[in-house]
Amino acid sequence: MYPILTITGSDSTGGSGVQADIKTISELGGYAVSAITSITVQNTLGIQEFFDIPAEIVSGQIEAIMNDMQPRIVKLGMIRKVDTLTVLIDALIKYRPDYIIYDPIIWSSNGDALMTEDVVSQIKYRLLPLCSLIVARKKEIDILQKDFLSFGKSAMPADKLDKVASQNKQVFLLDNANSHGLTNRFSSALAVYLNQGKKMEDALAMAQDFINVELAREGNLQGRSSELYNQFISQVNNFCRTYSDVHFYADQLNVSGRYLAQVTRRISGKTPKAIIDEYIVKEIERELSTTTHTVQEIANRFGFSSQAHLTKFFKKMRGVTPSQFRHKS
Repeated sequence: MYPILTITGSDSTGGSGVQADIKTISELGGYAVSAITSITVQNTLGIQEFFDIPAEIVSGQIEAIMNDMQPRIVKLGMIRKVDTLTVLIDALIKYRPDYIIYDPIIWSSNGDALMTEDVVSQIKYRLLPLCSLIVARKKEIDILQKDFLSFGKSAMPADKLDKVASQNKQVFLLDNANSHGLTNRFSSALAVYLNQGKKMEDALAMAQDFINVELAREGNLQGRSSELYNQFISQVNNFCRTYSDVHFYADQLNVSGRYLAQVTRRISGKTPKAIIDEYIVKEIERELSTTTHTVQEIANRFGFSSQAHLTKFFKKMRGVTPSQFRHKS
């Protein structure tokens, strides 16, 4: 059986990228070979940095595999640079694999743009005409169909194929693809079934079955984030009168402050500090409303360096001074 070449970026979490391709292809009995276009610094909560592999190195990887191992099927993923796209297209035209499956990665699962408009435009007019099948989420399709793809109708069922009239290309819209790397894994599974000699329609159905099983396994990492967030809120509720520093809570939870911030932003849209400050100000409001403690006494109880410091903090949070709040309440 011929190997399957995946040309894409690296995802250190294993949820997407070349790691997920190799895992999926191997799991289904195929043999994966690879050319890496980009390296990411990321975890389950998002991408922090990129390093794009120089185009000549990408070209060298592809040439080395194509000349030696002659894969019939090429699966494409992350392409972030025009010069990378150029060497990729040159190789596809030169070696003419039987199938070219493209999973356009325009945005991350968090909604961050992963390529420029110039790269998207070049992909539309130079790469898409070479592809046998495009597997994408709706938001990628919305971008790619503008001025290029035409479905002939306004909406397409999530699990159906449609012909692209202008280029006679097939597009598979995987509209439940909010899960990290889902189109990635679907495309890899499809490549395996095509490599086994299955017809496109049958291979698509089998890949959909594979993804349905994958979806049933989803949730463990998301569950970990929710669990950590709930633990953080519990710690803040218990200690906000004494500790206002994010690092204290991160240490209590055995995570870095950066990771804790990623979790709280994803779940609540707020930084850990914003959450801590909100709990503190609510406790101060309670003191002002239900006790006769002076503002200075309250400042001492909450660890503020002075009454002026507390007043500045409270006014920033609530728009009035502690004394004004007490008078109104």
